[in-house]
Amino acid sequence: MKPEYIVVVLTFLSAVVVVLTRVRLSQARAAGQAQVGMGTVNAHTACGTVAVVLWVAFLATGHDSSLLGVVGLFSYWLTAVVGLLILWRWKPSHGRHASSTTDDSWSEGPGLSILAHVGMLVGVLVFTWYFGTQS
Repeated sequence: MKPEYIVVVLTFLSAVVVVLTRVRLSQARAAGQAQVGMGTVNAHTACGTVAVVLWVAFLATGHDSSLLGVVGLFSYWLTAVVGLLILWRWKPSHGRHASSTTDDSWSEGPGLSILAHVGMLVGVLVFTWYFGTQS
């Protein structure tokens, strides 16, 4: 399989992760040990949107503008870091006042979040490799 096809599929999946994270965490009761503030969700959505738009523009222009690729990759890295911070909400809390884990209608436990955000990290690593080999 050509690397270009893999990058296109991963680009589509990264857009799905950004949208589903937004939809899931904008609900009244999000899953996990702790609530995630809307500022974090907004940062994830903004960085992810910028990343997807710039990366698609970079791919669509035939790699003519490396500035689009660099800024798109930077935005993807920010999205991945914020996504991993969002994933952190599943870290068990300890102590007398710790709240129990809450599930939502999307999944039982952190499986979906782990798949999405670790997958995003792997995708960004592939994008970085791809950008480095295309320059």
